[in-house]
Parts: sequence; structure tokens; C-alpha cells
Amino acid sequence: MCSERYLSGGGAELLFDKKKRHEVNLPGVNEWTIQKLLFWITDNLLKERQELFIQGDTVRPGILVLINDIDWELLGESNYKIKSGDTILFISTLHGG
Repeated sequence: MCSERYLSGGGAELLFDKKKRHEVNLPGVNEWTIQKLLFWITDNLLKERQELFIQGDTVRPGILVLINDIDWELLGESNYKIKSGDTILFISTLHGG
């Protein structure tokens, strides 16, 4: 089991039933990448408007992903292998006007 914390902010929490924090246990520590997690989140946590969170096999433009407060682009993006205790934050950087 791999225990992770997933946070959403900047409006992204609206897609997850207005919950900003999710703590989940994923089976198999070495088997999870961010890409696999994105599909799991889409199937298990996302409550509405999937197109505002995911595009193809990654997050859509305008969603900033931080892993332990580090931009995921520096860590291999969707290929990052999740470790027990990681905190992953999804922030919407797009705002209506």
C-alpha cells in the first residue's frame, strides 16, 4: 500500500465535489506513476467535467502539478514514480473574467 495526499486548488477543487484534500491508499508502492494516478483520479475522484482536468493522457493546459512542492516538469512529469508519503497538488491557473 502506498499512502498519498492529493490536493486541489485555484478552482480545481470544484471538479472534485469542492474537496481540496484527498488522502488515498494505492495498492503496490512501485507500480504507480503520475500518469496512472491521473487515470485513477479521473475514474475515482473526479465528480464532473473531466475535460477541465485531463486532456488525452495528461493534465490539460492550465493545471499546475506540484509533487512535494516541486514542479512536476523537473521530476519527469507523468513518468514520475510515486513514493509513499508523496503530496501531489493540482492547481488551476486559469480563471474566468
